[in-house]
Amino acid sequence: MSSFTHPAAWVHLDWVLVVVLGWLLIGVLGVAALRRLRLVAIVLFPLGALLSVLLMAVALSAAFASPEVAVLPLGLPQLPFHLRLDSLSAFFLLLIGGVSAGVSTFAAGYFRRGEGTPPGLICLEYHVFLASIALLVMADDAYVFMVMWETMAFASFFLVLANHRIAEIRQAGYLYMLVAHVGALGILLCFGLLQANTGDYTFANMRQQHLTPFWGSVAFVLAVFGFGAKAGLLPLHAWLPEAHPAAPSPFSALMSGVMLKIALYGILRVSFDLLQTRIWWWGVLLMAIGLATALFGVVFSTVQVEMKRLLAYSSIENIGLMCAGMGLSLLFSSYDMPALSALALTAALYHMISHAFFKSLLFCSTGAVMHATGERSLGKLGGLIRYMPWVAWPTLVGVLACAGLPPFGGFVAEWLLLQSFLFTTGLPSPSLDMLVPVMAALIALIAALSGFTMVKYFGVVFLGQPREEKLSQAHDAGPWERIGMLWLVTGCILLGLLPNQMMTLIDPVTRLLVQGGLAQTVAENGWLLVPVHIDRASYAPTIFLLGVLLSFGLTFLLVRKLYHGRLRRVPPWDCGHPWQTARMQDTAEGFGHPIRRIFSPFFRITKHLPSAFDAEPSYRVTVEDPLWHLLYLPLARGVERVSKIVGLLQRGRIAVYLMYSFATLIVVLLVVKR
Repeated sequence: MSSFTHPAAWVHLDWVLVVVLGWLLIGVLGVAALRRLRLVAIVLFPLGALLSVLLMAVALSAAFASPEVAVLPLGLPQLPFHLRLDSLSAFFLLLIGGVSAGVSTFAAGYFRRGEGTPPGLICLEYHVFLASIALLVMADDAYVFMVMWETMAFASFFLVLANHRIAEIRQAGYLYMLVAHVGALGILLCFGLLQANTGDYTFANMRQQHLTPFWGSVAFVLAVFGFGAKAGLLPLHAWLPEAHPAAPSPFSALMSGVMLKIALYGILRVSFDLLQTRIWWWGVLLMAIGLATALFGVVFSTVQVEMKRLLAYSSIENIGLMCAGMGLSLLFSSYDMPALSALALTAALYHMISHAFFKSLLFCSTGAVMHATGERSLGKLGGLIRYMPWVAWPTLVGVLACAGLPPFGGFVAEWLLLQSFLFTTGLPSPSLDMLVPVMAALIALIAALSGFTMVKYFGVVFLGQPREEKLSQAHDAGPWERIGMLWLVTGCILLGLLPNQMMTLIDPVTRLLVQGGLAQTVAENGWLLVPVHIDRASYAPTIFLLGVLLSFGLTFLLVRKLYHGRLRRVPPWDCGHPWQTARMQDTAEGFGHPIRRIFSPFFRITKHLPSAFDAEPSYRVTVEDPLWHLLYLPLARGVERVSKIVGLLQRGRIAVYLMYSFATLIVVLLVVKR
């Protein structure tokens, strides 16, 4: 099936191919059992989860092994599939396997009959998507990379359109595909520059080319544009808050947790591996785009009133922070500062895998809430912790991790990112020495707003009183959904409690990309997480957790000892109102109102005032993305006008077409010189 350049060292790559073939076989079996929901849900999706666990185990072993190369006799003549499994590929395979294991298990209990696409077809699209991204991160030439990129795009497009009978979902799917193909054009042009007119599109050849600073910069900008469209970077983010609510929740989890990271993988592969030139302003550009995206995303997430749109904008924020870390690493690398470059890149990679787990967990729990209540609007929920405790407490873990609170992985990632932005005193440029710490302050603001958003999300959905009578009939998550969420919860906790082990796993990646790593510093300090030197900063997650548990334990014992049997239950103080109702609770709109007032220039706000002639007068405020009206709609109108002009050429008469051909031939003869 394959020919390997190193026959004695092919074990890991071969096992990855076994997993990929297993996923494809599961997809084919799904088509065979097209409408047999029980077979698809209880058998095929759990089998896919087992293959994900196998992929995770293989990736853990391959992370510390030598790179493995294979050439598969697939594709077109003279264009076989070149694959390469190195430490960077292994890291992303670990992310894919770890997250998809939990999401696939959750999906086994999620899907219902009569929800758009037949379950067997969803099974095919889902596992083709997983197989394509696994091959994509191992691609070692532009041909197989683009084939897998387009396969991923089409599989995800059909998954977004799973409930295609709804017009809004179709529109979201078309917008997603449009932006994806615009980005793909940028990636194709980037690869065209990287091969440097040699005609060899293998990545091994691209690594040997040394582009001039100008053409290297063009290739870098094209990579950021092309991959940024898939990642949701500003201003190419518009598809993301539309597609996430449209897709089924398990796939929303994979889109946010995995697919967005695959786009960042592309930026890493091009910027740190294929391009041999690194210029300081590349890092500044990536940092600026990342921080602008992060601030835009978090501000919009604070004012959302629909659960999945809130989480979608939160994903935009986190992607921006990851890009900021990658940009800082690129900046340090351009000034030949490998230790600090490794720190910033470690922070970005840690944030990627941490976000993959906690955001997938939040999308899964949101799907469970939507199935149990039939509602996706925050304004119609509340008090669900009483009826859905098995969904509420995993959601709390995801919310705390997303808010960047210890002892979860989100805190470790943001803490490392802040540390990397504060270690900038050695930069040769005084202006950059002043600018980068200011960016650290912006990151702190973004982290605070993210915490605000997560308090709003959990509080409005699970706390207080139910805002609708039907919420009392909400059912808790089923066994498969619970197991899937527990897997993702475990990932969030382990990433928070074992940061040293995770950084040791990341070390081969940073050594490959920036020729520096933190493994030695980590090993020298034992159970303390020390990014550079213990005199500067350190963090002990185990001690923090023990301190929290000890504080709660002592409080519990003291209450039991001193106040047991002396409790008196009375109604809570209610500001003089004898009856409290759900209408007295803070709403999602009211909770985000202060942020909306402070950051009003970010929004396009439309106020709908009540009229005396309305049957049911109401006051509504609509918050929209200004870039949609400033950029996307004018661009769409321009394309439509050009299309109408071009359409005038198509008359449907053969004589007119022959005249066009004759005129073109005359122009070519006059212009082209021998």
